[in-house]
This record gives sequence, structure tokens and C-alpha cells, in this order.
Amino acid sequence: MEKSKNEKSGKSDKSGKPDKSDKLGKSAYYDLLTPLQHELNDVARWLQHTGKRLLVVIEGRDTAGKGGVISAISETLNPRQCRTVALAKPSEREATQWYFQRHVPHLPAAGEIVLFDRSWYNRAGVEAVMGFCTPEQTQAFLKQAPVFEELLVDDGILLFKYWLTVDQDKQEERFAERLADPLKRWKLSPIDLQAREKYAQYGLARDAMLQATHKPKTPWVLVDFNDQRLGRLTLIRHLLDHIPERKVPEAAFSFPPLGHTPLREQFGTPLKPLVNLR
Repeated sequence: MEKSKNEKSGKSDKSGKPDKSDKLGKSAYYDLLTPLQHELNDVARWLQHTGKRLLVVIEGRDTAGKGGVISAISETLNPRQCRTVALAKPSEREATQWYFQRHVPHLPAAGEIVLFDRSWYNRAGVEAVMGFCTPEQTQAFLKQAPVFEELLVDDGILLFKYWLTVDQDKQEERFAERLADPLKRWKLSPIDLQAREKYAQYGLARDAMLQATHKPKTPWVLVDFNDQRLGRLTLIRHLLDHIPERKVPEAAFSFPPLGHTPLREQFGTPLKPLVNLR
């Protein structure tokens, strides 16, 4: 990947960090993303061929870019094989269950890819910071989560856990963008806006979570998402590099000539298609 001008020159802001205004351009991004998506399709075929199961947990602060990287992973894959799980607030019944219980039905079966857009780690993050669970419940979760995840790995699931990092100045920019864009405003909620005042508290909760649940069998990987395009490429490259040998023969398809003049749609009912408006 070619470095930006600022990276080449060593230009940085007052904090000593690279100048974040020099983002990866859209054209360069898609040029780099396309071959990664080809490799993701190789992974999908390998999973179907071997019956392996892939589970990817995507966590991070509000506006970090969870939805964007999940879309980049899944958009060229078969939706019957690759699915996203983004659970809503627990129902009254679910709130009385073992905490992990409502997540278990969504785990991948043979040949499947499941991407969790937030996961059971809500208990260590938003629930803990916003007071939606007790400190005792949080501590119980931090004790049980490594055991739960080790059971998944021992059963053969390929588990990857990513935390997307974002500085508060970037978070503020993205909140403002969502507020200004009617097509993105649905992403905002009162809880998201309260999170602006609890940036530091979320950081402390994250550190406690990482300390308790970063284990040899189920490690966390932190990815810088201040530049979301570059973050997506970095995460996908890491995922691909840590999946076992995945090349399997592609199915051969023949595509002989049709043998006649292509037919036009004919309707034996009064129903007619809408005419394209231009």
C-alpha cells in the first residue's frame, strides 16, 4: 500500500500523531478492497468444503465503523451463508435468561460465517457504563465470557474478536454527520448522545473488558478506525491472514449457447410490469 504524502514526509499534528486529514481516497480504497473480497470468497468456499464455522465479533465505540466493515466483508458473499447478527434490547423474558442464552441460537453452523455487530460484550460496555446492569452482573460476565468463548473454540469454531478504536474528535465529527444527514439519522439514539459525555468511562470499561477476556485461545485485536476505509482494509487483511489454508477447487460450470433466439417476457394475465421512468 502506497503511503500518503504526510506518512512519507513524517508530517504530524500537535499531538505527534500522523495528520488524519490525509485519508485514503475512495478510488484507492476500492482498488485495495476488491482483491480482499476475492479472498473472502475463497474463504467462503473453503468453509463450505470443510464444514468449518467462522464467527467474527465486531465491537467498538459508537460511530467507530462497525457497520461499514461488516458490509465490506459480507457484501460480495452469499447471504444464505454469511449473515449479520445485531440483536435488539433484550425482551422481558430474555432479561431473565442466562446472559449468553439469546446469543447461542445465532452461532454459525457448518460452512457458515456469522458477523456480530455488537455481541455479548454489550454487558461489559454500554450496559455497564449506562447502568443497565449491576456491577455484580458485569463481574459475573467478565468471569464467564472467557469460559464461554473457550468452549466455542474447543468445539471447532474459528472465533475472531475485533475492537475498533476511534478518537473523540472523530466520533464528534461522525455524530454531527449523522445528525445532518436524514439518511443516517436513524443511527442516532439518546444513548448514543449520552455516550458523548462518557467517553472516558467507556475507555475504563473497555480496558477492564480487555484485561479479563483477552486470552491465548480467544485474543482481542484492536484496529485503528480513525480512517474507516484504512481500518476496514487492515481488519480484513488480518482476518484473511489468520484463517488456515483456504484454497479449494472451484466448481466447473459449462455455459453452452442458448440454441435459439432469446425470448421476451410474455404475460398471460392483465398484469403488466411498470415502465421504467427516466
